[in-house]
Amino acid sequence: MIIYLLLRIFVVLSLVFQLFKHNYNNVFLCILTLILFMIPSFVNKKLQIELPNTLEIIIILFIFSAEILGEVRNFYGTFPHWDTLLHTMNGFLMAAIGISLVDILNRSEKINVNLSPIFVCLVAFCFSMTVGVVWEFFEWSCDRTFDLDMQKDRIVDKIASVELNSKQENEAVIISDIKQTTIKGKIDDKEQDYIIKNGYLDIGINDTMKDLLVNCLGAIVFSIIGFFYIQNRDKSKVAIHFIPKVKKAN
Repeated sequence: MIIYLLLRIFVVLSLVFQLFKHNYNNVFLCILTLILFMIPSFVNKKLQIELPNTLEIIIILFIFSAEILGEVRNFYGTFPHWDTLLHTMNGFLMAAIGISLVDILNRSEKINVNLSPIFVCLVAFCFSMTVGVVWEFFEWSCDRTFDLDMQKDRIVDKIASVELNSKQENEAVIISDIKQTTIKGKIDDKEQDYIIKNGYLDIGINDTMKDLLVNCLGAIVFSIIGFFYIQNRDKSKVAIHFIPKVKKAN
């Protein structure tokens, strides 16, 4: 509760500050963050699902780190591995939620389901990766629809492209050690050249693949933890802090 209140106060202060700056995009992000902060409470009260304190704190910190620190405070641009850290954590958390969804069915007296621990972990891994892929779809859609750059561009010094093959054959032309590329176009309705030193501007594919890879890593780590949790439920000291449970009736 203390962490929740402190973060909520910080978000409100950020909202007021962004209002004074007339940055309404960040104002919207602050309001969105306050709404997302209510998700754990909604899940706990309305869906009758008990979230472990550790998981609830991490979810709130994750939302704060992604929206306020990442977007509003531009930690994505300031710290090169900030986005990587969050996507790894997302893979870890989604695998925990995936295991809980299947495990609740496994232990339910109303539903006759009895899946092996390996299959439960496989479902959790697939659930985590699906969430990661859907998020990348969302980023791509926002970039194409609203001209954003959620799939962050990266500068690379080597490309391999079939489009550059002068014979139009299905064989990639490799250009390495790129010194400079020039982009000709309009910036603020004015014809302008934009010069990129020491490389070529990648259009987000490297960032997307990196996000999915670290999401996969986080999912694998918790799937392994979840496997041992299901095998030795009473002896698990880690997984119990991350896996939600259905509340017992009074």
